[in-house]
Amino acid sequence: MKLVRFIFTLLLLALSIQGQAARRPNVIAILTDDQGWGDLRINGNYNLETPNIDSIARDGAMFDRFFVCPVCSPTRAEFLTGRYHPRGGVYSTSAGGERLDLDEMTIAETFRAGGYATGAFGKWHNGMQYPYHPNGRGFDEFYGFCSGHWGNYFSPPLDHNGKVVQGTGFCIDDFTDKAMGFMEDSTRKGEPFFCYIPYNTPHSPMQVPDRWWNKFKDKELFNNNREPKKQNVPHIRAALAMCENIDWNVGRILKKLDDLKIADNTIILYFCDNGPNGTRWNGGMKGRKGSTDEGGVRSPMHIRWPAKIKPGTQVTKNGAAIDLLSTLADMAGIKVASKKPLDGISLKPLLLGTATKWKNRTIISHWRNRISVRTERHRLDNKGGLYDIDRDPGQYRNLARRMPKLTACLQKIADDFRENVVKGYDIDNRPFVIGHPGHTYTQIPARDANWTGKIKRSNKFPNCSYLSNWTSLRDTISWKVQVPENGTFEVELHYACKKSNVGASFDLTFGKSKLSSKITQANEVPEKGGENDRTSRVESYVKDWKKMNLGRIKLRKGNGELKLQATDIPGKAVMDFRLLLLKRVGS
Repeated sequence: MKLVRFIFTLLLLALSIQGQAARRPNVIAILTDDQGWGDLRINGNYNLETPNIDSIARDGAMFDRFFVCPVCSPTRAEFLTGRYHPRGGVYSTSAGGERLDLDEMTIAETFRAGGYATGAFGKWHNGMQYPYHPNGRGFDEFYGFCSGHWGNYFSPPLDHNGKVVQGTGFCIDDFTDKAMGFMEDSTRKGEPFFCYIPYNTPHSPMQVPDRWWNKFKDKELFNNNREPKKQNVPHIRAALAMCENIDWNVGRILKKLDDLKIADNTIILYFCDNGPNGTRWNGGMKGRKGSTDEGGVRSPMHIRWPAKIKPGTQVTKNGAAIDLLSTLADMAGIKVASKKPLDGISLKPLLLGTATKWKNRTIISHWRNRISVRTERHRLDNKGGLYDIDRDPGQYRNLARRMPKLTACLQKIADDFRENVVKGYDIDNRPFVIGHPGHTYTQIPARDANWTGKIKRSNKFPNCSYLSNWTSLRDTISWKVQVPENGTFEVELHYACKKSNVGASFDLTFGKSKLSSKITQANEVPEKGGENDRTSRVESYVKDWKKMNLGRIKLRKGNGELKLQATDIPGKAVMDFRLLLLKRVGS
C-alpha cells in the first residue's frame, strides 16, 4: 500500500511539473527613462553598482546592439506596437503629439487577448484621455502618470485607472510596490500576467531619496564622457544615484518572483527609452538623448527566462524596441493582435539559440526630421556620414567617400523612410476626447490647453505645468475636444488662489452647455518640488492643488471647444489653473 501511495505521489509530481512547463510564461517589461547604455556596471561604468539589473543579463541573455528612439514617447510607441513611431502618429512629447493613434493595436491588447492579466505601473506618455489612456489600450490596471515628466517624485498626485489619487513615498518605490501587488494578485488567481513597468527616472527633475544620494553627493567620478569639460558633475551624481535606486527596485521584483515561486517561468526584460539625459560616460559613443547617433539610440537589453534562455547568452545581431511585441508574443505562444504589418521581427531564435541562418537587417532611427540608418556594423548618420561602429563607436572617421555604394544604399533607405513614413506624420487634427462612455473619468490638464491674452504657462515644457496670470475677462483657456456620446458629468477643478483673489467667477462652456462657478476658498500655496531637487531643474515646479466641485454639466455629442472664461475678477487674478476632472454620472 505504501508503494502504491509512493508511485501515486510521484505521478502527481510529474503531472504538476508537466503542467508548470505547459503554462504560458508571465512577462515583466521594465523600461527606464533617460538612462543610457553606459549607466550600468555590466557595460563598464565603475561609477556605480547595478548588480540586480546586471544579473538579468548574466542569468539570461544580453544584447550587444539594441536600439530605441532618441526620446521618450516614440520608444514607448514602438514597444507597444512593434511599428516605427511615425506610423502611429507620435510626433512630439507633449500637448497631444505624444498620443498613439487609436487604430494601432498594442502589446497589452495582444496579451489580454491571449488570456493574460495586464497592468502598467509608471510613466505612460502615449495619451491621457480615454481611449488613449492605458485602460483604453489593453491594460486592465494602471497606476502612474500619463504625461512626459512629473514635477515632484515624492508622494505626487497620480492616476489610478483614470482617477486622481495621492502617491505614497518615492514614486519609483511606489510603482514597484503596486506592480508587485499586481503580480501577487494575478498569481493567486492562477492567471498569467503581462506587467509593464515604465519607470520615470533618471529623467529630471533630479530627485532621489537620501539613502542613494548620500553615497554619490561627494563621489569622485572614474568614468568620464569623451568631452569631460561639458560634464555637469552634480547632475551625473544624481543620475547615478537614481540608477542605483532603480537597481534596488529591480532586486525587489526578482525577490518577489522567487517568493511567489514563479521565477522559472517568468520572462523579465530590461531596457531604456533613449540615450543619457546629460553629458556623462556612455562607452565613448557619439550622441546623447535627442540624437540619432549611436549614443542617442543604443540601449541595454537584458532578458531572462530561466525555463528557456541559457544563462550568459550573448546576442550580437541587431535588435530594437520594434521587435519586442513579436518576440514576447512568440515566446508566450500567443497570436499578435495587430492586423497592420509590423516593422519588428521575433528575436526568439536568437534568444533560445535555435537560429541557424540570420538575415542581416537595418534599423532606422528618427526624430525631428533627422534619420539615421544602422546595419549590423555601420551607421549612416542624419547628415549622410558613414561610420564603422565596430571600430569607431565615437563616429570620428567618415567613410562615405571610401564606401560610396554602401552609403548610397543606406541613403536610399533613409530617403524612402522620409518620403513614405515620415512625410505628413506630424499633421495633427485629432481633438482631445472627453467623456468617453468606456471610462468614468477624464482628466483635462493645463498641459493640453490653448489660451489667450496675458495668461502664462508656468514653464516652456508643458507636461507638469500650470497656467497663471489670468487677469482679464477677455482671457480664455480652451481645448479642442470631441465628446463621443451625450453625458452628464460632475466637474472637479484643481487650482490655487491667493486670499486677495477669492471671489472670481467663471463659466465652463461647450456648445450650448454652460456651468457657472465661483472661487470661494483660497489656496495660497507656494511652488514646491525644488526642496527635493539634487540639482537645478528645467521643468515646471508644482503646487499642492486644491480640489473644488464645480457641479454638473451636460455635454452633447460632437466636436467643439471646451472653454473656461472669467465673468468677474474682484481681485488681481482668477486663479492658477492645473486640471479639470470630469466624472461621468449619467447619459
